[in-house]
Amino acid sequence: MTVRRKFLRNSILFGLGAPTLLRARPLFAQSDSIDLARVKEWPTMKYTTLGRTNFKASRLVYGCGAALSRRKNDALLNVAFDAGINVYDVGTSRYYGSAERNLADFVTEHRDDIFLISKSFLNASENEEPSVKRAKELAQQWRKDMEQSLSQLKQENVDAYYTMDAKNPLIVKNEEIYREFERAKQDGKVSYFGLSTHNRAAEVLAAAAETDWYHLAMVAITPAGWYDWNRKTVLPDSPPMVDLKSAFEDAKKAGIALVGMKVARHLAPRMFGGKNVKSVYESHYSEKLKNAELSVFQQSYAYVLENGMDVVNSDIQNFDILEENFLAAATSGEYVD
Repeated sequence: MTVRRKFLRNSILFGLGAPTLLRARPLFAQSDSIDLARVKEWPTMKYTTLGRTNFKASRLVYGCGAALSRRKNDALLNVAFDAGINVYDVGTSRYYGSAERNLADFVTEHRDDIFLISKSFLNASENEEPSVKRAKELAQQWRKDMEQSLSQLKQENVDAYYTMDAKNPLIVKNEEIYREFERAKQDGKVSYFGLSTHNRAAEVLAAAAETDWYHLAMVAITPAGWYDWNRKTVLPDSPPMVDLKSAFEDAKKAGIALVGMKVARHLAPRMFGGKNVKSVYESHYSEKLKNAELSVFQQSYAYVLENGMDVVNSDIQNFDILEENFLAAATSGEYVD
C-alpha cells in the first residue's frame, strides 16, 4: 500500500489572505524532481537568534546526516539555500557514512552564508563516572573526530561541533571535555559548543544549563513530550511539551539555543522508524491547529516551534519533504495560539 502525506502549499497571493492549497504526494518518493514553480510560491522563511551565537537562523535546519549518507544532492541543497534555509547539520562518518563528504562542495560554495554544524559521539556509557584519564581519552577522541569531520567537509572550521547522543549528565559537565572544545576553538576549528540528546534529555539539558558552556542543544521532543529513541515513541511518564517550558526557559537563560529533532518521527511509517500513528498528538493541539489545513507532520513541526524550540531539524530526503517542512516552519505562528 502506498503511504501518502498531505502537503500544504501557499498560493502566490498568500500574503493577501488567499486560500491555502493541499497536495497529496508520495511519502519519501524516490523521484528527485524539483518543481521550481512551486518554490516561487513559498512564503518567506522566518528567522530567530540562536542563543549566544547571535546568528540569525532559519527556523528550519536542514538535517544532512541520513539524507546525504549515500549520495550527494546539491540541487536540493541549493533550492533550500535559495529559499532561505541557512543552517545545515551533519555528523561523523562513523555514523552517517559519506554525508560530510557529500555536503562538502555545497558548503565550500556557501560557507560565508551558512551556519555549519557537525558532531560525533563520546563513547561513554549512560552511567559512567569517568576518571580524569578516561575523560581525557574521550575528549581526545572527540577532537580526532572533529579533525576528520573538517577533512571530510574540506573546511578549516565549523560553526558548532556537538557531542552526539549525550545521555550522561556527568559527561555533559566534565571539564576535560570542555577544555578540549576550548583548545579547538583557540585553534580556529570551531566557534560554538553543543550537544544532541535522545536519552535522559531532561537531565542532560539541565546539566548543560548548569555549566554555562553550551551554545546549542538538539533535543528529541514531540508535542506530547520527550521522544524515547529506544522505544520509538513518547517517553513513558513524560510531561507534555507545554509543561516543559520551565526546562526550556532555564536552558535559554543560560544562552543555549534549542533545536528540536524527531518531532514527527512517531508519525512516520514503521519502515522509517515510526509507528504510523496519525492522531497521536491531537489532544495537545488547539482547535485552530487541529482544524488548520496542515498535514499531521506539519502540525507537529508548527507546535514545537511555537512551544519552546528555537528551530527544528528535519531529515530532508527529497523535494516534497523540503516543501512540507519549509512551509510548516515558515508559517507556524499562523496556526498556534
